[in-house]
Amino acid sequence: MQVSYKKLWKLLIDRDMKKKDLLDFADISWATVTKMSKNEKVSMEMLMKVCSAFGCNVGDILDFLPDDPANASEVK
Repeated sequence: MQVSYKKLWKLLIDRDMKKKDLLDFADISWATVTKMSKNEKVSMEMLMKVCSAFGCNVGDILDFLPDDPANASEVK
């Protein structure tokens, strides 16, 4: 399963913030922001920090995407 942080980037745009602003706002490292920029997985602790800073849930900042888009509608 893949991860997409498009919702987080949209949230930053809506709040007129840049990725560098996210570092201090959510108290996360640049390495974490870099991983998110590449749609890589990060720890639950980092996700919790971001959600706590924005007052939102994990589903508000990321989406899980299937590895095979052709099977996206199948339930396993």
